[in-house]
Amino acid sequence: MLYCLNTSTIRPQPLLEKIRIAAEAGYGGIELWINDIYEHIGHGGEVRDVEHALADRGLVVPCMIALRNWGEPLGPEFILALGECRRRMELVARIGAPFVVATPPRDACPFPQLVERYRELLRIGRDVGVRPTFEYIGFFASARSPCDALRVVEEVQDPDATLILDSFHNYNSGSSLDNLRRIPVERISHYHVSDAGRDKPVGQLIDSDRVMPGDGAADLKAEVRLLRQAGYDRTVSLELFNIDLWEQPPLDVARQGLERLQALFEGD
Repeated sequence: MLYCLNTSTIRPQPLLEKIRIAAEAGYGGIELWINDIYEHIGHGGEVRDVEHALADRGLVVPCMIALRNWGEPLGPEFILALGECRRRMELVARIGAPFVVATPPRDACPFPQLVERYRELLRIGRDVGVRPTFEYIGFFASARSPCDALRVVEEVQDPDATLILDSFHNYNSGSSLDNLRRIPVERISHYHVSDAGRDKPVGQLIDSDRVMPGDGAADLKAEVRLLRQAGYDRTVSLELFNIDLWEQPPLDVARQGLERLQALFEGD
Protein backbone atom coordinates (compact mmCIF):
# COMPACT_ATOMS: atom_id res chain seq x y z
CA MET A 1 0.00 0.00 0.00
CA LEU A 2 1.41 3.39 -1.01
CA TYR A 3 0.47 6.18 1.40
CA CYS A 4 -0.14 9.58 -0.20
CA LEU A 5 -0.99 13.05 1.05
CA ASN A 6 -3.86 14.83 -0.64
CA THR A 7 -2.73 18.45 -0.51
CA SER A 8 -6.17 19.67 0.62
CA THR A 9 -5.07 18.42 4.06
CA ILE A 10 -2.58 21.31 4.31
CA ARG A 11 -4.32 23.62 1.85
CA PRO A 12 -3.04 27.07 2.96
CA GLN A 13 0.57 26.18 2.04
CA PRO A 14 2.06 27.10 -1.36
CA LEU A 15 2.30 24.21 -3.82
CA LEU A 16 6.06 23.61 -3.66
CA GLU A 17 5.90 23.75 0.12
CA LYS A 18 3.17 21.09 0.08
CA ILE A 19 5.46 18.84 -1.93
CA ARG A 20 8.33 19.39 0.51
CA ILE A 21 6.11 18.68 3.52
CA ALA A 22 4.69 15.47 2.04
CA ALA A 23 8.16 14.10 1.42
CA GLU A 24 9.57 15.22 4.77
CA ALA A 25 6.61 13.66 6.60
CA GLY A 26 7.41 10.31 4.97
CA TYR A 27 4.71 9.85 2.34
CA GLY A 28 5.53 7.93 -0.82
CA GLY A 29 3.08 9.91 -2.94
CA ILE A 30 1.16 13.15 -3.19
CA GLU A 31 -2.25 13.87 -4.69
CA LEU A 32 -2.18 17.25 -6.40
CA TRP A 33 -4.94 19.72 -7.27
CA ILE A 34 -4.83 21.13 -10.78
CA ASN A 35 -5.94 24.55 -9.55
CA ASP A 36 -2.84 24.69 -7.32
CA ILE A 37 -0.67 24.34 -10.40
CA TYR A 38 -2.69 27.02 -12.18
CA GLU A 39 -2.16 29.30 -9.16
CA HIS A 40 1.57 28.55 -9.13
CA ILE A 41 1.76 29.56 -12.80
CA GLY A 42 -0.33 32.66 -12.11
CA HIS A 43 2.26 33.80 -9.58
CA GLY A 44 5.07 33.50 -12.11
CA GLY A 45 6.01 29.85 -11.69
CA GLU A 46 6.22 27.12 -14.31
CA VAL A 47 5.03 23.53 -14.58
CA ARG A 48 8.64 22.37 -14.67
CA ASP A 49 9.06 23.71 -11.11
CA VAL A 50 6.50 21.14 -10.00
CA GLU A 51 8.06 18.38 -12.10
CA HIS A 52 11.50 19.04 -10.63
CA ALA A 53 10.18 19.24 -7.05
CA LEU A 54 8.40 15.89 -7.39
CA ALA A 55 11.46 14.25 -8.95
CA ASP A 56 13.82 15.68 -6.34
CA ARG A 57 11.60 14.38 -3.53
CA GLY A 58 10.88 11.02 -5.19
CA LEU A 59 7.11 11.37 -4.85
CA VAL A 60 4.57 9.42 -6.91
CA VAL A 61 1.42 11.22 -8.09
CA PRO A 62 -1.33 8.57 -8.21
CA CYS A 63 -4.17 10.90 -9.12
CA MET A 64 -4.95 14.59 -9.64
CA ILE A 65 -8.06 16.67 -8.95
CA ALA A 66 -10.26 17.56 -10.76
CA LEU A 67 -12.37 17.76 -13.92
CA ARG A 68 -15.49 19.83 -13.24
CA ASN A 69 -18.46 21.30 -15.10
CA TRP A 70 -18.51 18.49 -17.68
CA GLY A 71 -21.86 16.96 -16.78
CA GLU A 72 -24.17 19.98 -16.70
CA PRO A 73 -23.58 22.35 -19.66
CA LEU A 74 -25.34 22.11 -22.99
CA GLY A 75 -24.54 23.26 -26.52
CA PRO A 76 -21.57 25.63 -26.95
CA GLU A 77 -20.90 25.67 -23.20
CA PHE A 78 -20.38 21.91 -23.24
CA ILE A 79 -17.83 22.25 -26.07
CA LEU A 80 -15.94 24.83 -24.01
CA ALA A 81 -16.10 22.59 -20.94
CA LEU A 82 -14.65 19.66 -22.87
CA GLY A 83 -11.83 21.89 -24.09
CA GLU A 84 -10.94 22.78 -20.52
CA CYS A 85 -11.14 19.12 -19.51
CA ARG A 86 -8.70 18.23 -22.28
CA ARG A 87 -6.26 20.94 -21.17
CA ARG A 88 -6.44 19.66 -17.61
CA MET A 89 -5.85 16.08 -18.72
CA GLU A 90 -2.85 17.17 -20.76
CA LEU A 91 -1.41 18.78 -17.63
CA VAL A 92 -2.08 15.63 -15.61
CA ALA A 93 -0.33 13.55 -18.27
CA ARG A 94 2.67 15.85 -18.17
CA ILE A 95 2.93 15.48 -14.38
CA GLY A 96 2.75 11.72 -14.85
CA ALA A 97 -0.40 10.84 -12.90
CA PRO A 98 -2.37 7.90 -14.34
CA PHE A 99 -5.77 9.15 -13.10
CA VAL A 100 -7.69 12.41 -12.86
CA VAL A 101 -10.86 12.78 -10.79
CA ALA A 102 -14.07 13.52 -12.73
CA THR A 103 -16.35 15.29 -10.24
CA PRO A 104 -20.08 14.90 -11.02
CA PRO A 105 -22.57 17.78 -11.14
CA ARG A 106 -23.72 19.22 -7.82
CA ASP A 107 -27.37 19.25 -8.90
CA ALA A 108 -29.46 16.39 -10.26
CA CYS A 109 -28.50 15.32 -13.78
CA PRO A 110 -30.25 12.85 -16.11
CA PHE A 111 -28.52 9.51 -15.76
CA PRO A 112 -28.13 8.91 -19.53
CA GLN A 113 -26.49 12.33 -19.87
CA LEU A 114 -24.10 11.58 -17.01
CA VAL A 115 -23.11 8.29 -18.64
CA GLU A 116 -22.65 9.80 -22.09
CA ARG A 117 -20.57 12.69 -20.76
CA TYR A 118 -18.32 10.38 -18.75
CA ARG A 119 -17.89 8.24 -21.89
CA GLU A 120 -16.68 11.37 -23.72
CA LEU A 121 -14.15 12.10 -20.96
CA LEU A 122 -12.81 8.57 -21.26
CA ARG A 123 -12.42 9.01 -25.01
CA ILE A 124 -10.42 12.22 -24.53
CA GLY A 125 -8.40 10.54 -21.80
CA ARG A 126 -7.28 7.80 -24.17
CA ASP A 127 -6.10 10.45 -26.65
CA VAL A 128 -4.13 12.19 -23.92
CA GLY A 129 -2.91 9.20 -21.91
CA VAL A 130 -4.87 9.73 -18.68
CA ARG A 131 -7.85 7.87 -17.20
CA PRO A 132 -10.68 10.03 -15.80
CA THR A 133 -12.01 8.28 -12.70
CA PHE A 134 -15.59 8.86 -11.60
CA GLU A 135 -16.17 10.50 -8.22
CA TYR A 136 -19.24 10.51 -5.97
CA ILE A 137 -19.95 13.23 -3.41
CA GLY A 138 -22.16 12.49 -0.40
CA PHE A 139 -23.76 15.94 -0.47
CA PHE A 140 -24.26 16.14 -4.28
CA ALA A 141 -27.54 15.21 -5.95
CA SER A 142 -26.25 13.65 -9.18
CA ALA A 143 -24.01 10.90 -7.74
CA ARG A 144 -23.74 10.73 -3.98
CA SER A 145 -22.81 7.14 -3.19
CA PRO A 146 -20.51 4.35 -4.39
CA CYS A 147 -23.61 2.60 -5.75
CA ASP A 148 -24.35 5.65 -7.93
CA ALA A 149 -20.78 5.71 -9.18
CA LEU A 150 -20.70 1.99 -9.88
CA ARG A 151 -23.91 2.27 -11.88
CA VAL A 152 -22.30 4.89 -14.14
CA VAL A 153 -19.06 2.91 -14.46
CA GLU A 154 -20.95 -0.23 -15.43
CA GLU A 155 -23.37 1.50 -17.80
CA VAL A 156 -20.65 3.30 -19.76
CA GLN A 157 -19.27 -0.10 -20.85
CA ASP A 158 -15.70 1.07 -21.22
CA PRO A 159 -12.69 -0.92 -19.99
CA ASP A 160 -11.05 2.30 -18.78
CA ALA A 161 -13.99 3.26 -16.54
CA THR A 162 -13.16 3.38 -12.83
CA LEU A 163 -14.38 5.02 -9.65
CA ILE A 164 -12.48 6.60 -6.79
CA LEU A 165 -13.47 5.39 -3.32
CA ASP A 166 -13.89 7.83 -0.44
CA SER A 167 -14.48 6.67 3.14
CA PHE A 168 -16.06 10.00 4.17
CA HIS A 169 -18.58 9.95 1.33
CA ASN A 170 -19.27 6.28 1.99
CA TYR A 171 -20.27 7.17 5.54
CA ASN A 172 -22.16 10.37 4.68
CA SER A 173 -24.20 8.67 1.95
CA GLY A 174 -25.24 5.90 4.32
CA SER A 175 -23.54 3.21 2.27
CA SER A 176 -23.08 -0.23 3.76
CA LEU A 177 -20.22 -2.69 3.53
CA ASP A 178 -22.43 -4.78 1.25
CA ASN A 179 -22.53 -1.83 -1.16
CA LEU A 180 -18.74 -1.80 -1.25
CA ARG A 181 -18.54 -5.55 -1.79
CA ARG A 182 -20.31 -5.10 -5.12
CA ILE A 183 -17.47 -3.03 -6.54
CA PRO A 184 -14.94 -5.08 -8.55
CA VAL A 185 -11.53 -4.29 -7.11
CA GLU A 186 -10.10 -3.70 -10.60
CA ARG A 187 -12.57 -0.81 -11.00
CA ILE A 188 -11.12 1.08 -8.01
CA SER A 189 -8.59 3.70 -9.10
CA HIS A 190 -7.58 5.15 -5.73
CA TYR A 191 -8.87 5.47 -2.16
CA HIS A 192 -9.47 8.70 -0.20
CA VAL A 193 -9.43 8.19 3.56
CA SER A 194 -10.70 10.41 6.34
CA ASP A 195 -13.06 9.99 9.26
CA ALA A 196 -16.44 11.69 9.71
CA GLY A 197 -17.14 14.17 12.50
CA ARG A 198 -19.61 13.17 15.18
CA ASP A 199 -21.46 16.50 15.47
CA LYS A 200 -23.88 16.01 12.56
CA PRO A 201 -26.10 13.12 11.43
CA VAL A 202 -25.39 11.03 8.36
CA GLY A 203 -26.37 12.90 5.22
CA GLN A 204 -25.72 16.35 6.63
CA LEU A 205 -21.95 16.45 6.75
CA ILE A 206 -19.82 18.56 4.40
CA ASP A 207 -16.13 18.36 3.53
CA SER A 208 -15.05 20.55 6.46
CA ASP A 209 -16.50 17.87 8.78
CA ARG A 210 -13.74 15.43 7.82
CA VAL A 211 -11.47 14.53 10.73
CA MET A 212 -8.35 12.42 11.21
CA PRO A 213 -8.81 8.65 10.91
CA GLY A 214 -9.76 7.32 14.32
CA ASP A 215 -11.27 10.60 15.55
CA GLY A 216 -14.74 10.22 14.03
CA ALA A 217 -17.84 8.08 13.68
CA ALA A 218 -17.01 5.99 10.60
CA ASP A 219 -16.05 2.33 10.96
CA LEU A 220 -12.87 2.69 8.94
CA LYS A 221 -11.33 -0.54 10.19
CA ALA A 222 -14.22 -2.61 8.82
CA GLU A 223 -14.06 -0.79 5.49
CA VAL A 224 -10.30 -1.25 5.16
CA ARG A 225 -10.58 -4.91 6.16
CA LEU A 226 -13.15 -5.50 3.41
CA LEU A 227 -11.00 -3.80 0.77
CA ARG A 228 -7.91 -5.73 1.75
CA GLN A 229 -9.84 -8.99 1.62
CA ALA A 230 -10.97 -8.01 -1.88
CA GLY A 231 -7.32 -7.58 -2.86
CA TYR A 232 -6.98 -3.79 -2.93
CA ASP A 233 -3.30 -3.02 -2.25
CA ARG A 234 -2.49 0.06 -4.30
CA THR A 235 -2.67 3.76 -3.38
CA VAL A 236 -4.46 5.58 -0.58
CA SER A 237 -4.56 9.29 0.24
CA LEU A 238 -5.28 11.14 3.45
CA GLU A 239 -7.82 13.76 2.34
CA LEU A 240 -8.99 16.36 4.85
CA PHE A 241 -10.54 19.82 4.53
CA ASN A 242 -10.50 20.59 8.24
CA ILE A 243 -10.08 24.27 9.06
CA ASP A 244 -8.77 23.54 12.56
CA LEU A 245 -6.00 21.40 11.08
CA TRP A 246 -5.16 24.10 8.53
CA GLU A 247 -4.28 26.38 11.46
CA GLN A 248 -1.79 23.89 12.93
CA PRO A 249 1.84 23.38 11.84
CA PRO A 250 1.44 21.60 8.49
CA LEU A 251 4.33 19.20 8.95
CA ASP A 252 2.86 18.06 12.28
CA VAL A 253 -0.53 17.50 10.63
CA ALA A 254 1.04 15.54 7.77
CA ARG A 255 3.06 13.35 10.11
CA GLN A 256 0.08 12.65 12.33
CA GLY A 257 -1.98 11.76 9.27
CA LEU A 258 0.62 9.25 8.06
CA GLU A 259 0.76 7.65 11.50
CA ARG A 260 -3.04 7.29 11.46
CA LEU A 261 -2.98 5.71 7.99
CA GLN A 262 -0.29 3.27 9.03
CA ALA A 263 -2.21 2.32 12.16
CA LEU A 264 -5.39 1.83 10.14
CA PHE A 265 -3.87 -0.31 7.41
CA GLU A 266 -1.14 -2.10 9.33
CA GLY A 267 -2.71 -2.54 12.77
CA ASP A 268 -4.70 -5.52 13.97
